[in-house]
Amino acid sequence: MQSEAEPHALHAAIIMDGNGRWATSRGLPRIAGHRRGVEAIRRTAEACPDLGIGTLTLYAFSADNWQRPADEVGGLMRLLRSYLRNETQRLARTGTRLSVVGRRDRLPAGIPEAIVAAEAATVEGRRLHLRICVDYSARDAIIAAARRLEGGEATRESFGQMVAGEMHGSPVEVDLLIRTGGEKRLSDFLLWEAAYAELHFTDRMWPEFGEEDLAAAMTDFAARDRRFGGLKSSRVMVAA
Repeated sequence: MQSEAEPHALHAAIIMDGNGRWATSRGLPRIAGHRRGVEAIRRTAEACPDLGIGTLTLYAFSADNWQRPADEVGGLMRLLRSYLRNETQRLARTGTRLSVVGRRDRLPAGIPEAIVAAEAATVEGRRLHLRICVDYSARDAIIAAARRLEGGEATRESFGQMVAGEMHGSPVEVDLLIRTGGEKRLSDFLLWEAAYAELHFTDRMWPEFGEEDLAAAMTDFAARDRRFGGLKSSRVMVAA
C-alpha cells in the first residue's frame, strides 16, 4: 500500500482516548469531555503539516461503541453532526481534505448526507488529509474483504484496497499510531494498515492533547529504527 500524501509526508493515526475519564474526574458529564475532544481535533490537525504529517486518521467512534448508554451515543452523534456543519468551511479554507471512514448505514438520518457534502466541499484540500473513523471496525472490514475474495487470488496491495474500501477508506499505510489516555491496546483500529506502524502511548487525556504532545510523539518516532522485517534501517526526518 502506498501513501496518498506526498512522499515525505507521514500518516499518523490516533486513538482519541480519555474524553469520558477527563470529564468525570472534574465532576462533569462524559459528553463534556467529548465536546472538549473536538477542540483537541482542531489543535492537532492544525499542527500536523508543520510536523511533516500529511494524513491524520482519528478514531472517533468504533463499531463496539454502540453498546454505550443511549444518551452518550446520541450526544456523540449530535457532536458529529455539529462538527460536519461547523467545521467544513474552515477545513476547506485551510486546505484540509476531510474523509469519514466507517459504516454509514447505521448512522442517524441526515448524517450520511452531511458526510458526503463535507467530503465534496473539501476534496481539493492538499495540505492535510483528515480522516475520521466513525462506526469503524478493522476486523469487520477484513472479514468483509475476505468474503468478497471468494477463493480468488489477491496481492497484499489489492486485498488492502478491498479492506479499506469496505469502510469507505483508502489503503494508506500508517507510520505512527498514537493512543492517548494511558491505555495500551489497539482496540480494533486500522489493524491491516498499521502492520508496521510505530506505536506511541501517552497518559495525556485526549481533551488536553495538543501540538506539544504531537511533537513529542514525532520526536519519539524519529528515533525509532524502522526495518520492516529486514536488516536495513529506515530513519525518518521529522520537521523541526
